[in-house]
Amino acid sequence: MVCPSLGCVDVVLVEEEESGLSLPPGPLALPLVGNLPIIDKRAPFKSFMQWSKTYGPVMTVYLGPQRMVVLVGHDTVKEALVDQAEHFTGRAPIPFLIKVLRGYGLAISNGDRWRQLRRFTLTTLRDFGMGRKRMEEWIQDESRHLLKSFEETKSTPVDPAFFLSRAVSNVICSLVFGQRFDYEDKNFLHLLQIISRLLRFISSPRVSCTTSSLN
Repeated sequence: MVCPSLGCVDVVLVEEEESGLSLPPGPLALPLVGNLPIIDKRAPFKSFMQWSKTYGPVMTVYLGPQRMVVLVGHDTVKEALVDQAEHFTGRAPIPFLIKVLRGYGLAISNGDRWRQLRRFTLTTLRDFGMGRKRMEEWIQDESRHLLKSFEETKSTPVDPAFFLSRAVSNVICSLVFGQRFDYEDKNFLHLLQIISRLLRFISSPRVSCTTSSLN
């Protein structure tokens, strides 16, 4: 089990820079592109697993010019995120999102700003009906549509993630817009496709490489 902990990467780098300690070992990085040419693009964790055999469970990796500290293995991740949770609770900076959202947003905020945004978000969503009886009714209704869509597959192999994303998105639509969409609605499917592509784009190593200079 490999878990690159992006949440602790930011903290580790800040502590290293402030204390002047040397960084953990890692594969040789090339100028500008770092370790990107030798990382498995489809499954980066496989590269991390292989490198950990040489450099240990804590290592330094460069995604382009963006430096990261990667944790590999259950025990190492547990020590950071559980045993020393108070020191590793921050989120790593995502240059692209920071640029687009101008530093705001629950996904990229930390500390007091994160608490304020979370409080505001929860208060606003409760006004829309989150946590109330109506919310439970929306979820139950959507569950029936989800089960029906599974039954229509007639036991053929399917990707459950696609079905679940439609169901979850419809619950959110019911909460925010007051209505759900048919699972075959073209506008609804197009929106889900855009969101999926955006998430893949943000999580791509190339984004870290090309936008790290924006900070």
